[in-house]
Amino acid sequence: MKTEVRAKTLQLNHFIGGEFSAGSSGQTFDTINPATNEVIATVALGTADDIDRAAKAARKAFETGPWPRMSIRERCDVLRKIGDIILAKREVLARAESMDAGKPISESLEGDIPRSAYNFHFFADYAQSVHEDLFSVGEYERHMAVREPLGVCGLITPWNLPLYLATWKIAPCLAMGNTCILKPAEWTPYTATLFAEIVQEAGLPKGVFNIVHGLGANGAGEALTRHPLVDSISFTGETSTGKAIMAAGAQTLKKLSFELGGKGANIVFADADLEDALSTSVRAAFRNQGEICLAGSRLFVEDKVYPDFVERLVEKVKQIKVGDPLDPKTQMGALISKEHLQKVEGYLEMGKKEGKLLTGGTRLAELPNGNFLTPSVFTDLPFNSRFCQEEIFGPALPVIPFKSEEEVINMTNSTPYGLSASVWSTDVDRCHRLSTKLRSGLVWVNCWFVRELRAPFGGQKSSGLGREGGRYSLDFFSQTKTITYKYKK
Repeated sequence: MKTEVRAKTLQLNHFIGGEFSAGSSGQTFDTINPATNEVIATVALGTADDIDRAAKAARKAFETGPWPRMSIRERCDVLRKIGDIILAKREVLARAESMDAGKPISESLEGDIPRSAYNFHFFADYAQSVHEDLFSVGEYERHMAVREPLGVCGLITPWNLPLYLATWKIAPCLAMGNTCILKPAEWTPYTATLFAEIVQEAGLPKGVFNIVHGLGANGAGEALTRHPLVDSISFTGETSTGKAIMAAGAQTLKKLSFELGGKGANIVFADADLEDALSTSVRAAFRNQGEICLAGSRLFVEDKVYPDFVERLVEKVKQIKVGDPLDPKTQMGALISKEHLQKVEGYLEMGKKEGKLLTGGTRLAELPNGNFLTPSVFTDLPFNSRFCQEEIFGPALPVIPFKSEEEVINMTNSTPYGLSASVWSTDVDRCHRLSTKLRSGLVWVNCWFVRELRAPFGGQKSSGLGREGGRYSLDFFSQTKTITYKYKK
């Protein structure tokens, strides 16, 4: 099957055993353009039978195929080729991603798609640095720790950064010699299907990479988490779904890795570079329509500078250009679905009752058919209100004043989440104190969204289980075996 980006309906099928195929039930669902609410594609609706076909194809490829038996260098050559093809198809992929997810084309072109390619280029290089540990006990005893492939891996990915986060899992999974089944989010299946064509072009053996489209609960996603031939599940998405996957995976003792929700905090002290903190806080709150788990979705500002900072913040937010995701000038696109738009609007109504709306929070009159919402800023909201505690996953920012380090630490740590935070101050001692006391998997000092792919990525509390990145990803997608030699004297 060959697909291309166009306005009319496409047919997106599963990819199992190296071939595109319709679902066993013959049922389909639609993927919708968030900017117009028109159908982009009709998608095969996966069932437990389709997951079973994919699991058997992946198991066969793992047990008898060449992929796990190749040298790490041979596998990484294929990974690098996949990354090269992604870059060559950058414009097609970026347009598809923006149509399917509602994100600005500038973010897809300059951010998501190049990063997807880099995920493969990075692990193609990094995986070759993996070494085996040798522990010697005198002259006649050697203990060798050998890293082996894990098996068949289930990968369940979200809709907010579809190809970006899928490749973040696929690349290390394949580098370690595994086979896999990808269940992309039902709202954004487009680039996953295009990616299947890319692995074909790169020469990946049949059955190594498989896709089953469909729903989560009571659908393909749940079947994947329960299938006995699947050895692990790597999931990025909502915390509640992570809990359900943990319960389902327990029946077969699957290895699990979760990157879950967040309620990130930007903490701005009076001595910070306020212009830098201001510009970055706006980007952190509203990039990708606020639909990022790492979003700075709570802004804490020291009371000494709070009034002026809020005034300047509102002026910057008013300047954000909301519009057609395919317009290069657009800075904020459409929310993923009508349902999600209504959910965010429910939080906005809650915020209006408990606090004060300073700007935004309205639908875009110029594009009434899409899921557009202007970015909003709220003040006078209690730090422990639902608006400030729960993950809204949309363009809604509360600004909260604080007086002391202790107060802002307590307010920041008050949510059930612990994924990311940013601290803004020129006092390095203060930055260090806060960094050690914030219950968060990532703390950025005077920056936001600065990533090094060798560094561990993941959350504390309800924000995740395990870590991704560098050797942490390779550890998850492999298993170690100790081989001991006792030589005769």
